[in-house]
Amino acid sequence: MGAADSSALARLGLPAPPRSRWLGVAALGLAAVALGAVAWRRARPRRRGRLQQVGTVAQLWIYPVKSCRGVPVSAAECTAMGLRSGHLRDRFWLVIKEDGHMVTARQEPRLMLVSITYEDDRLILRAPDMDQLVLPSKQPSSNTLHDCRLFGLDIKGRDCGDEAAQWFTNFLKTEAFRLVQFEKNMKGRSSRDIFPPFVQNYQVAYPDASPLLVLSEASLADLNTRLEKKVKMDNFRPNIVVTGCDAFEEDTWDELLIGNVEMKKVLACSRCILTTVDPDTGVIDRKEPLETLKSYRLCDPSEKEIHKSSPLFGIYYSVEKTGSLKVGDPVYRMVE
Repeated sequence: MGAADSSALARLGLPAPPRSRWLGVAALGLAAVALGAVAWRRARPRRRGRLQQVGTVAQLWIYPVKSCRGVPVSAAECTAMGLRSGHLRDRFWLVIKEDGHMVTARQEPRLMLVSITYEDDRLILRAPDMDQLVLPSKQPSSNTLHDCRLFGLDIKGRDCGDEAAQWFTNFLKTEAFRLVQFEKNMKGRSSRDIFPPFVQNYQVAYPDASPLLVLSEASLADLNTRLEKKVKMDNFRPNIVVTGCDAFEEDTWDELLIGNVEMKKVLACSRCILTTVDPDTGVIDRKEPLETLKSYRLCDPSEKEIHKSSPLFGIYYSVEKTGSLKVGDPVYRMVE
């Protein structure tokens, strides 16, 4: 689940740049990012805003089915509800129990072994000792609409059919499950219901807390120097992986510009036992890397009411201006 650090309150409050300027920047592409930075600054003369490059996008990940393996992409559209590549949407599919309650790798760690590819407008799901499951990217409107429950909040989901339900039930072998899909005309879960009231207002489908999670390669490298058994980026499931910055430098960023996408820090991400699931074996350890993170990544005591005893690793972001981004894009911090 998500958490905060005090710098989340230090927002710049800068007005959005004129749309015409940004359309021009998007058309010029990567070669014009520097010109875009100049245009952005000129659009905000009263606040003396400027852009400081803090890193580069090393990886982009979309996790179509919550708790299943991610799909690496070289470029993506960034919508208000997260990354999209074609019909692949981030956490737009969800495994549920028959009563509608969500199922994640916290309860069923072998979900981490389900891999997903996208071919001919279909999702292909594969898992050990299972025939592949082929899903259309959109379900018929005649399929049942379920009332689902995520972290105590209600949200809808369109049933993906009996074949998908049987596939997950046969693979997990614990009880009966169904697969549902979020549709763009459905109402998402509100940030105001997920987080304390001071965060910005946005909606999410089935992600834990926000449309985007950002983490740096340096932070993972720092953690691995402290672990006997090294962990992968897969343990933490970020959408945007940044290279070229110091460990935990992402803690200090507030507003970012990547490609022509503007995003704003929500809160630091507080970590749970899901990080202890080995993504290669689907076995949950319940100790590492969580215990090591707790030894040096706990929040300030003043924020304990929000984070409790969960360590912080990665930053949640909301999308302030939609657009597109790609691996190799500079990551700019918006500063005064």
